[in-house]
Amino acid sequence: MKGKSVSIYLMTAVCLALFLCSTTYAAEFDHVIQVKKIRFAWKIEGADLHVRLSAHTKGWVGVGFNPTDMMKDAKFVLGYVKNGKTVVSDEFGAGTTRHEAVEKIGGKSDVNVIGGREERGVTTIEFSIPLVSTDSKGKKIDPNAMTTVLLAYGPDFDSFLIKHRFRTKLSVNLSTGKYNQK
Repeated sequence: MKGKSVSIYLMTAVCLALFLCSTTYAAEFDHVIQVKKIRFAWKIEGADLHVRLSAHTKGWVGVGFNPTDMMKDAKFVLGYVKNGKTVVSDEFGAGTTRHEAVEKIGGKSDVNVIGGREERGVTTIEFSIPLVSTDSKGKKIDPNAMTTVLLAYGPDFDSFLIKHRFRTKLSVNLSTGKYNQK
């Protein structure tokens, strides 16, 4: 009988831990936008924007901020998870339909990678960026203004060279969470 009590106790403890972890996971971010199969969650903490980006893909997920024309001049963060390792690229909208890693064009990445995972066909990356970029190719993100946010994900392949499978454009107030799809 003693072994059965220990098993019940352990199962209860595991269930409680899983519940608390999932509650914490949901409560970590102040705002969430779900558009089709991609989810953009964020919170502003001091001078930083913390982001969790998830999509139904085994490939890359990405977000861009404040392009001037299509993709031009946007701050992009792209990421995927391969063999348990999170790979993230800080990119700059070098043209209306292309972006390049900031290091390749003379800049310096200011993305702080927090982590990532790929589970059951969903890729998730977490990172933070400063609201006022420290990179020469970056720009300021004003959380109280309407920010143009580009969301995208690629097909089930871990490469930033593969074009997106899905993309959308939003106008978001990062402070309030109010948004509209463009």
